[in-house]
Amino acid sequence: MRPEPLIIGFDTSAAHCAAALLQGDRILVEATEPMDKGQAERLVPLLEDLLASADVGWRDLSAIGVGIGPGNFTGVRIAVATARGLALGLGVPAIGISGLEALAHGIPGVRVASIDARQGRLYLQTFGTFDGTRPVLCDIDTLPAIPARAEPLCIGHRAEEIADRCAGQPAAPVHSLPAAIAHIAALRRFSTATRPAPLYLRPADAAPSRDIAPRILP
Repeated sequence: MRPEPLIIGFDTSAAHCAAALLQGDRILVEATEPMDKGQAERLVPLLEDLLASADVGWRDLSAIGVGIGPGNFTGVRIAVATARGLALGLGVPAIGISGLEALAHGIPGVRVASIDARQGRLYLQTFGTFDGTRPVLCDIDTLPAIPARAEPLCIGHRAEEIADRCAGQPAAPVHSLPAAIAHIAALRRFSTATRPAPLYLRPADAAPSRDIAPRILP
C-alpha cells in the first residue's frame, strides 16, 4: 500500500514562525514559535525539526502549503519565497493559502473571518456566500454588507464585536493556522497550477528612501 501524501504547511505572516506536517488527514507534528523578527533564519530549521521528529525527509513531501497573508510584509515574503524555492528544488507543488481562508476552514455555513491589521483596522472576508467574495481592509464601523438572515459564525480578531454588528455568533477556529494551511494544501495539490504570491491589502508602512540610488557599474 502506498503511503498517504505528506504535506507541510507553514506561515510567517505575523509575529510567529508556525508549521505543521500532515499525512492523510492527520497532523503528525506542529509547532508555533512567537517571534517579532528572525523568521528568515528560523523557518527552514523549524521545518527540518518537524520532518526529523516524524522520521521523514524533504523528498517524502508531496506538496507544500504556505500562508500568503494578509499580514506583515516581510514575513509574507519570507514564507512565499521559501515555499517557491522548496517547491522548485523538490519538484512538488506549492499552494498559497490566505490566513483568512485558513481561519474559516472546517467550519460549515456562512463564516466571517478577520485578522488584526493594526492601527484599529482589520482584514476581513466572508465565506459560504457571495460568489467571488474578496478579502477587504476595513474597520469595525465599515464592515462589508452581509446577507440578511445569514447568521454567520465570526472567527478571529474582534469576532464578538463583528458578530454583534451582523447578527452572528462568535466561533473558534477548528484548526491551528499551520494545520489549516496544510489541510487546504492537501485538498488543492492537484488543482493549483499558479505559484503562491503574497496577498497585500494595504501599502507598506515604511516609506521608500528619497536618496538617489547609487549607479551600478557594468
